[in-house]
Amino acid sequence: MCVDVEVLEQVTVFLENRPGRLQEVVRLLADRGVNLRALSIAETERFGLLRIIPDDLEDTLAALDDAEITHRVTRVVGVRVPDRAGGLAAVLDLFTGTDVSIAYMYAELSGGEQAMLVVRFEPQEDALRILAEADLG
Repeated sequence: MCVDVEVLEQVTVFLENRPGRLQEVVRLLADRGVNLRALSIAETERFGLLRIIPDDLEDTLAALDDAEITHRVTRVVGVRVPDRAGGLAAVLDLFTGTDVSIAYMYAELSGGEQAMLVVRFEPQEDALRILAEADLG
């Protein structure tokens, strides 16, 4: 089975670390009709990073710009894997012995037969080539 890969536009939102700030941003996007396909939250003592894959990039960016919320767009890779024991391991095995590293990863778990991993590879071009040549059959 070939690996199903998609290059995705991820929006990283910088959040002040205070109660209610996440809710404010999520409500702002919901009110604009933006659906979040996947998300991850990381925090430090002073701020948080909300990483999202929205269904509508333009509306997302417009909403954040209008509210003067600091953000940036990054290309990441969506990798569909069988939602079973060993699915992630099989994908990671593809990079053993290569110079590709993973900066971070999170997942969309829809409860179906497949899950989508959202991965920031370095270098991304090499990772895409390896994934395109892979067969997880």
